[in-house]
Amino acid sequence: MTLTAKGISYRVGRHTLVENVDVEVMPGRVTAVLGPNGAGKSSLLNVLTGEASPSAGQMTLNGEPYAAWCREDIARQVAVLPQKSTLNFPFHALEVVMMGRIPHASGHARDLEIAQACLKEAGCLHLAKRSFPVLSGGEQQRVQLARVLAQIYNDASESLEIARYLLLDEPTAALDPAHQQLTLEIARRQATLGLGVLIILHDLNLAARYADHVLLLQNGRCIAQGATDTVLEDERLSALYQLPMRVIDHPVRPHKLVVAC
Repeated sequence: MTLTAKGISYRVGRHTLVENVDVEVMPGRVTAVLGPNGAGKSSLLNVLTGEASPSAGQMTLNGEPYAAWCREDIARQVAVLPQKSTLNFPFHALEVVMMGRIPHASGHARDLEIAQACLKEAGCLHLAKRSFPVLSGGEQQRVQLARVLAQIYNDASESLEIARYLLLDEPTAALDPAHQQLTLEIARRQATLGLGVLIILHDLNLAARYADHVLLLQNGRCIAQGATDTVLEDERLSALYQLPMRVIDHPVRPHKLVVAC
């Protein structure tokens, strides 16, 4: 069971934003999508979430074509954290997180329990009664992370009857370093619990630390993908970002460190 794109292309008018890309989001694995601005990362994510229809290629969700699933079925299996929130209504943070439970029929008491657990997981339970629009950008992002966790919630006491997927579009962009680490640790933990996780990132060192698998995009094309330590390589990254880079062993942790020269 995977979320799989094979030979995906996506065009808008005469512009090809994604061209012939294969990607597989696997349960238990964190995949990071990297590339410079305009590489096609968000466009690829839009196709993976069903927000955009591919111009070519095939999308399958847990072995079935995307078209075979209704919207509620997809919502119970795939949760997406966008770059920015456009929610302007004066809902409390807890009410925002409860929206993630809409596709489910688990009852108000269970939904409330899950929402509170997800606020705690995202480090923002103290914001539960705060009005969402007055929160800072980073606080809003953490509440929205709790919402998507609630949408596909599972914990160590639950077995997944069908694989679920967490897709994050630059989830660390509005966060300070401590909450960047917290967010990626949450993503890592969700993979440990059996979710398939895909994250769009700009920070190569966050990818080096938390991702199992990396996909590099350039001008809408995949130029490399595979195990993180294999793909993050000096010459490849230097050419991709047009900036001299070196990939060295981290002095403390058992992963690579990317340094701009």
